[in-house]
Amino acid sequence: MTMATKAEWRNALSEEFATFANGRKIDGVECIVPDLVGTSRGKAMPATKFDPDTEMALPISLFYQTISGEFVSMEIEDQWLEKDIVLVPDMNTACAIPWADDVSLQVICDMFNRDGTPLAIAPRSVLKRIIQAYADRGWKAVVAPELEFYLTKPNLDPNDPIEPPVGRTGRKVPSRQVYSMAAVDEYGPVIDTIYDYAASQGLSIDTLIQEGGAGQIEINLMHGDPLHLADQVFYFKRTIREAALKNDVFATFMAKPKRDDPGSAMHLHQSIVDIETGRNIFSNDDGTSTDLFRWFIGGSQQYLMQIVPLLAPYVNSYRRITVEGQSAPANLEWAKDNRTTGLRVPHSGPDARRLENRVIGMDCNPYIAIAASLACGYLGMMNKIEPREEAKKEVWKADVPLPASLRDALEGFEEATEIRSVIGEEFCNLFAQIKQAENQEYQREISPWERQHLLLNV
Repeated sequence: MTMATKAEWRNALSEEFATFANGRKIDGVECIVPDLVGTSRGKAMPATKFDPDTEMALPISLFYQTISGEFVSMEIEDQWLEKDIVLVPDMNTACAIPWADDVSLQVICDMFNRDGTPLAIAPRSVLKRIIQAYADRGWKAVVAPELEFYLTKPNLDPNDPIEPPVGRTGRKVPSRQVYSMAAVDEYGPVIDTIYDYAASQGLSIDTLIQEGGAGQIEINLMHGDPLHLADQVFYFKRTIREAALKNDVFATFMAKPKRDDPGSAMHLHQSIVDIETGRNIFSNDDGTSTDLFRWFIGGSQQYLMQIVPLLAPYVNSYRRITVEGQSAPANLEWAKDNRTTGLRVPHSGPDARRLENRVIGMDCNPYIAIAASLACGYLGMMNKIEPREEAKKEVWKADVPLPASLRDALEGFEEATEIRSVIGEEFCNLFAQIKQAENQEYQREISPWERQHLLLNV
């Protein structure tokens, strides 16, 4: 490789990176992939060793682990050969690692088999599969995620409850102060660090607000391409954690970290445009909603119910969507501008007509959840699925409630033949087996509640 070739990828990096580096040489490069959880795995190397065209590989077994790190033996032929999977850097995702001590670069990689085919079980491949299904119809999905998370006092003993951080006043940050600017100001240094890190990486924030829980924040992202937005969520999760740690607090994306505070969601706004004309296919020329919009809602109602584990992947996820009055709909009813329904049509003009999926938890893998939600709407349009009647009142108890546990959700997922074929059967089989293993592992645990109330009382 000539020196000119070595320099070529450096010259193509973003303006944000150039501003961040400010003439300093790049010290290291991290080549990363999102795993089933949605966290980063990969390889780090000196920048002098990095070449986007040089083959890199990781063992496929990185997808065979539960959230606790346990490996799961599954119905996969020759599973423990641990064959290598080829990593191909997507240089469009290259950005700074602003919390690193030296000037460093991170880049998300796609994963391929040795024969050049995409790795079907890789989350980024799953989302690309759905994007292609839309493209084959001449359509392009547009999404906008909302990220909810908690800042907490460092939790060093898992047996201790989660506590809010101490703010600038020296007191624990207030609870139930939704939209309060004073509450946001309490942890201003963390917010400032998030903004600085995001700017260095070229990550765009639309708005930031205080949510209902003590230390709970929501960051809204700009609408755009599903893959680009999933990459941003992937980067933002790491960024927010690092910004919190720099300020001696934790950031958690658990769906329900505290019993008596609201859970954290990743609400997803979805619209579809015609690739050729750029027109929102959910609106007619006269501004009324189209049949396609109605069928997208119908498909979301019918098929989302079958693939809930992709939106709520852990035992903790179901503590968020089954608690009444905590801003987390436990249903898939739909309505205009109604936040008690799992599917909401926000008030907008015809060009911005969209459906908001309010069921997805912030503990999801963004690639998987976005792919799953779009796949359900897609299948609804293909099969012309009619939705149930619009909910005209508050929906606290639905005739068709969401499953109350991961076990119940997995039972429905096993039978979801049609939607699984759209998402990808190989991926769905792997995901289900990992989640079953996690649920079994959880069932073996003895909780603090059991020790407190049963140890000496039964």
